[in-house]
Amino acid sequence: MTSERIFFNFPVTADSHTLKAYQGRGGYQALENALKTLQPIDVEKEVMASGLRGRGGAGFPTGSKWSFVNKKAPVVYLCCNADEGEPGTFKDRWIFEHNSHQLIEGMILAAYALNVRNAFIYIRGEFDLSFRRLMDAMSEAYKAGYLGENILGSSFSCDIRVMQGGGAYVCGEESSLYTSIEGFKGYPRNKPPFPAVQGLYKAPTVVNNVETLANVPWIMTNGAKAFSAMGTEKHPGTKIFGVSGHVKKPGLYELPLGYPLKKLIFEECGGILNGKELKAVIPGGSSTPILLPQDVETANLDAECLSTYRTMLGSGGVIVIAEGVCMVRLLHTLSRFYAHESCGQCTPCREGSAWMNDIISRIVAGKGVKGDLESLERITKGIMGNTVCALGDAASMPVINFITKFRAEFDYYIEHGRSMNDGRLEI
Repeated sequence: MTSERIFFNFPVTADSHTLKAYQGRGGYQALENALKTLQPIDVEKEVMASGLRGRGGAGFPTGSKWSFVNKKAPVVYLCCNADEGEPGTFKDRWIFEHNSHQLIEGMILAAYALNVRNAFIYIRGEFDLSFRRLMDAMSEAYKAGYLGENILGSSFSCDIRVMQGGGAYVCGEESSLYTSIEGFKGYPRNKPPFPAVQGLYKAPTVVNNVETLANVPWIMTNGAKAFSAMGTEKHPGTKIFGVSGHVKKPGLYELPLGYPLKKLIFEECGGILNGKELKAVIPGGSSTPILLPQDVETANLDAECLSTYRTMLGSGGVIVIAEGVCMVRLLHTLSRFYAHESCGQCTPCREGSAWMNDIISRIVAGKGVKGDLESLERITKGIMGNTVCALGDAASMPVINFITKFRAEFDYYIEHGRSMNDGRLEI
């Protein structure tokens, strides 16, 4: 495995998450240096030069997102998106449980660059240990003078408020997130206006993912050049990949972007369980289009490379699927999730995701009929691009992708009323 590390660069012990341990690793020195020697624009320029891109899914350049904000506005908000709910994704939880201070320092640096007085962390409500570790770290940071009035004796002040989500997947969408913070039902909002112009409480707002912000202290300590030397030219740095499914060593792996997917699965993760053959891989969380074994031979883990395979890096949640898995039943699991999580605001998503799940449920029950697959294809076309947020697309992409790449399995299930893979998994 590569030696390049931004996150997994210390042994996890009983107290490695504490302020004392973080300071021992050089923590908060980037903040102290920035407040004493740098102007806010210097921090923004360094992040811009690093090429850091969002780690939550969209991959938008972080420095560019910050540059869109009018820093002279009376109020500017920063929101940390910690509503990690994409199936197959569990990287942000590790940061909270083992290194909350790195996120807090990154947020303070971002707040300094953006002229933010009040910042928010919107954390998934189901995260228990993550929430407790975060609150402990916040308390330590306030007592040490890293948060609050006149941070480290400077003229800069910043408070961070933590909000717990109510379990809605859609609140991982940025406008839903700040609508929920305002106390309303977490419905996505139309854009424009974009958050950089009018976001939380109608003020300019930046929403960044946990891993994105936690990269900032390392960039300010080691420099943009060192960061951009890792990964690929267009997608620099490292990323935490969460690998689940039928591999011998599932877990989290920090790797430079552009790392070969085949090496991740067969070298880092030890290969497929019980010597089975690889059947497919979902590369970036459950909504991203699936890859076949021949794709895995040459695909690299960066946005540009994966786009040539008509899929996405997404949140880095890699789901590995072994031979013998019934793709019809797997799609049923995904369609049930998206139908349940549709917020109901947009008719195409509200009705379409439920229709898709109803049809797939009927097929799995052995009651599929001729024309079901064509109906599913028509429904996906009616949803995609016709909703306020991307949840409709996220629900549709697995359906059309699974049917296209595993058509024979769906045809067999409808004709025979059962899976052609029954009894073949044995894992």
